[in-house]
Amino acid sequence: MNKPNSQTKRFIFFTLLFAVITAAASAHTINYALENKPTQDVAWYYLKLGFAHIIPDGFDHILFIVALCLLSTKIKTIIWQATAFTVAHTITLALSMKNIIVAPADVVEPIIALSICFVALENLLISGLKPWRVILVFLFGLIHGMGFASSLNEIGLPRNQFYTSIVSFNVGVEVGQIAIIAFIFSTLVYFFGNKLWYKKVIVYPLSIAIALIAGFWTLERLAII
Repeated sequence: MNKPNSQTKRFIFFTLLFAVITAAASAHTINYALENKPTQDVAWYYLKLGFAHIIPDGFDHILFIVALCLLSTKIKTIIWQATAFTVAHTITLALSMKNIIVAPADVVEPIIALSICFVALENLLISGLKPWRVILVFLFGLIHGMGFASSLNEIGLPRNQFYTSIVSFNVGVEVGQIAIIAFIFSTLVYFFGNKLWYKKVIVYPLSIAIALIAGFWTLERLAII
C-alpha cells in the first residue's frame, strides 16, 4: 500500500483545518435582542443567567462543588480547589465563545459527569488534599467551561457587548458557586468537620451518593442506558 505523499498530506491537513474553522465560525450564536440594550441591562441579564445556570439549573455543577468541599475541613483548601476550577472554566468559556475552541456537547457532557464521579470517589480513597488534586480540578474546570459555553451559546451574546456579557455570566456562575461553598462549609464542615465520625457519617455517604448519581449520568450521556 502506497503512503500518501506530501501534497496529499497538505491537502488533508488544510481540508481538516477548513472544516474546523467552518465549524467554529458557525458555532457562535448572536443575541440580537440585547444588542441595543443599555450596558447595565445586559450585565444584569447575563449575571442572573450565570447564577441560574448553577442555582437551580446546574445540579451536576452543584454536586461537583459539593464534592470539592468534602475532602478537607480547611476553608483554605476548599478555596484552592475552587480557585483552580474558576480559573480553568473562565479560560475555556471565553475561548469557546470566541470560537477559538469548539467541543460538541455530546463529548463534553459525559466528561463533566465523569469528572464529578471521579472527585467523589477520590474523597473515599484519599485522606487529604494532594497537589495533583488541584491540577485535576483545574483540568476538569477546563471541561466544565466548555459546558458553560454550550449552554450560553443557546442564548447567544450581543456582538457589541461581548466582554460585558461574558464577564457578567462568569460572575453569576461564581456567585452561585460561592453560595454553595458557603452553605456546605457553614452547615456541615464548620460544625462537624472536627468530629471523629465526620467522614463516616457525612463525607463517605455523600460522596458515594454523588458518585452513583454522576456514574449514572455518565452512562446516560454516553447513551449506554
